[in-house]
Amino acid sequence: MVSTKGRYALRAMVRLASLGPESYIPLRDLADQEDISEKYLEVIMKTLVKAGLVVGLRGKGGGYRLSRPAGEITAADVLRIMEGSLAPVICLSPDASRCLRQEECPVLSMWKEYHWLTEHFFEGKSLQQLAEPIKKV
Repeated sequence: MVSTKGRYALRAMVRLASLGPESYIPLRDLADQEDISEKYLEVIMKTLVKAGLVVGLRGKGGGYRLSRPAGEITAADVLRIMEGSLAPVICLSPDASRCLRQEECPVLSMWKEYHWLTEHFFEGKSLQQLAEPIKKV
């Protein structure tokens, strides 16, 4: 299940994508538009800045903007940063130790297929695509 932090990060990133590549939006405005606590959003945005998906600018005219074009950032990029992994079970997460039952597990192939489908689904959703409905308003 995607956490609140992951969902809010994705919403904030889609909002940034709707503004254009050079537009900065103040944290307060972003929080108001997305109905997210400013304090909670600040934590999320710091994580996204540290990961290199967002640029932050202090002072007058500052705020946040995407670090690269919205068409180059996927929902998977954002969710992996916030969630750590999109793996549906612990044995498929990148930092998991080798499962002792891996060789005889009757459902491992199902979990691998589900993980592959999930990864490819989110990889196929760019912020640009997700922002289109917002741009039309």
